[in-house]
Amino acid sequence: MTRMPSPRIGAIQVPHAGRDGRANDGGFITLRVAPATLAEAPQVVDVIAAAFLNDPTWSWAFPDPSARRRWWQSCTQGALRHPWVLRTGGFETVSVWIPPDGTEFSPEEEARLPDLLTELVGQRALEVTELLQRFGDAHPRHTPHYYLSLLATADEHRGRGLGMALLRENLARIDLEGIPAYLESSNPQNNPRYESLGFVPITSFRAPGDGPVVTGMWRQGPHPAP
Repeated sequence: MTRMPSPRIGAIQVPHAGRDGRANDGGFITLRVAPATLAEAPQVVDVIAAAFLNDPTWSWAFPDPSARRRWWQSCTQGALRHPWVLRTGGFETVSVWIPPDGTEFSPEEEARLPDLLTELVGQRALEVTELLQRFGDAHPRHTPHYYLSLLATADEHRGRGLGMALLRENLARIDLEGIPAYLESSNPQNNPRYESLGFVPITSFRAPGDGPVVTGMWRQGPHPAP
């Protein structure tokens, strides 16, 4: 198995891809990591929409992929108010973070969410609103932290560890500030990957109607909890 190099801020090293697009033993290539701009929002959304096409939780919330894509557009636009939407140079992989002093949506965007959900899912808007409320209720508030809203890798680059390499790079940035991080795993298959980087499950909840399980995970970082 190919061992990833230690992270360095501003770049990730990932295995060369074989003819099937998967990792091979031909050494590593370096990909630059930088904040995405507002003009690059469509490329970021493209990666997220494809990566979450079969996600159990978000497929439950937005069964229509086009509606789900519009939801990711809204989330990405909201997050781009902060310089913490990070991507590799060719949009091979992207991450969407909310910093400790930030919010996912502006007050104006928040006020528009009920109408947006009605437009996207119709009569199921109350159920989806309840799911979002459960996300909010489970979110820890006891100490400032970075919140990983989304992590996604383009389909043609999956299987090479790019997403985890980007997450390690992001966590190296956060560790310099000595601040914890939090994420929600909307697919239980991903939990071990996050645990390998120091995230610990601290809560879980289901979508309404005995729907899919979401796991809230916390990473304390280099300093002890206050």
